[in-house]
Amino acid sequence: MKYLQLIIFLFFGIETFAQPTDSWPIFRGDQNLKGVSKTVLPEKPKLLWTFTTGDNIKSSPVIDKGKVVIGSTDGFVYCLDLKGKLLWKFETGNAIEAPALIHENTVFIGNLDGTLYALDLNTGKKKWEYETDNQIIGSANWWSDGKTTFIFVGSYDFYLHCLDARTGAVKWKYESDNYINGAAACANGKAYFGGCDGFLHVVDIATGKPDKKIDVATYVAGSVAVENDKAWLGDYDGLFFQVDVKAGNMVWKWQHETTKLQFIASPALSGNSVLTANHNKFLYCFDKNTGKKLWEFNTGRQVEASPVIAGNKVLVANMRGDLAMVNLSNGKPVWSYEIGSQIIGNPAVAAGKIFVGAFDGNVYCFGSPS
Repeated sequence: MKYLQLIIFLFFGIETFAQPTDSWPIFRGDQNLKGVSKTVLPEKPKLLWTFTTGDNIKSSPVIDKGKVVIGSTDGFVYCLDLKGKLLWKFETGNAIEAPALIHENTVFIGNLDGTLYALDLNTGKKKWEYETDNQIIGSANWWSDGKTTFIFVGSYDFYLHCLDARTGAVKWKYESDNYINGAAACANGKAYFGGCDGFLHVVDIATGKPDKKIDVATYVAGSVAVENDKAWLGDYDGLFFQVDVKAGNMVWKWQHETTKLQFIASPALSGNSVLTANHNKFLYCFDKNTGKKLWEFNTGRQVEASPVIAGNKVLVANMRGDLAMVNLSNGKPVWSYEIGSQIIGNPAVAAGKIFVGAFDGNVYCFGSPS
C-alpha cells in the first residue's frame, strides 16, 4: 500500500508541478487568476521569432501542449507551435479581444459579436458555438464537479453564462447589473468577478445561484485574483483593495493621493505580495494582507496589461510597447525590450519563454536562443 501511495503521489505530483512549467492555458495562468508562472526565464531573454496576424492584437496568448493560441481583431484565432509556425487558423467573423482558454484539448474563445467558440486544439475544427446577446471581452474559465466540466464566461449582455464544456448546452445564466468586462476567477466551486456595476459577485458554479454580492467599487474593468476566501481587485476610480469574501467587507484599500487613475490591469499574487499596474504608468507591489506599498516601478507609459510573476521576476508591458522585467523583491529593472507598438494583453510565460501580442498585429516570442 505504501508503494502504491508513493507511485500515485509521484504520478500526480509530477503532473501537478511539471504542467504549469510548459503550460499557460488561461490568460492569468490558473483558475484563481493569480498571474504566476512556474517556468524559469533566462536573465536576458532574446527575441526568437515573430508571427504576423491580419490586424491589431488586443488579446493575450495562451499555451498548452506545445501550442500557442491567440485571437486578433482580424477575427481569426491563430494556433502556432513554440517556434512560431502556423498550425491552423479559424475565422470567427468578428474582432477578437478576449483571451482564449485551453482545457482538455479544446480552445474556448469569444469575439465581439458575443459568440463563444469551442475549437479542437489539434485541428482548429469547430466543436460548437454559443451566442450571448453582446460582446465577449474576457476569458472563459472552467470548473468540474467530477462528472461534468463547466465553462463560464461573462458578456456585455450583463450575464455570466455557464455551459457544458462538451456540448455547449446552457447550464445557467447569472444576471449582474452591468457589463462584465473581465474574466471570472474560480475557487472552491465558485466564480468570482467584479462587474461594471461595482459589485464583487460570487456565484455557485454548480447551481448558478448567488453566494455573495458585495458592494465594493465603481466600474471594475479587470479580473479578480482569489486565494483563501480573499479577493484582490482594482476599479476605474483608482482604488485597489482586498475583500474578505466570507465577511463580505473590504479589508484594506489603496489609492494614489493625486493621480487617482483607473486600474485596468488584473492583479498578480505570489507569497505575501500582490502586484498590479495603473494608468498612471506605475507597477505597484503591496503586502497582500495589509495593503502596505512595498515598492513601485515607473514603466514610462500607461499600463493596461496585467503583470505576470515568474520566479523572482515580474513582467510588465505598457501602452508605448515596452516590455520590462523587474525584480520581485524590490522592483529594480533587470531587462527590457522596446517593441514599439502598444501592448494591452498580458504576456504568457511558459516553457522558459515569453509570448506577447502587440497592436502592430505581431506575436512576439522571447527566450534563450540556445
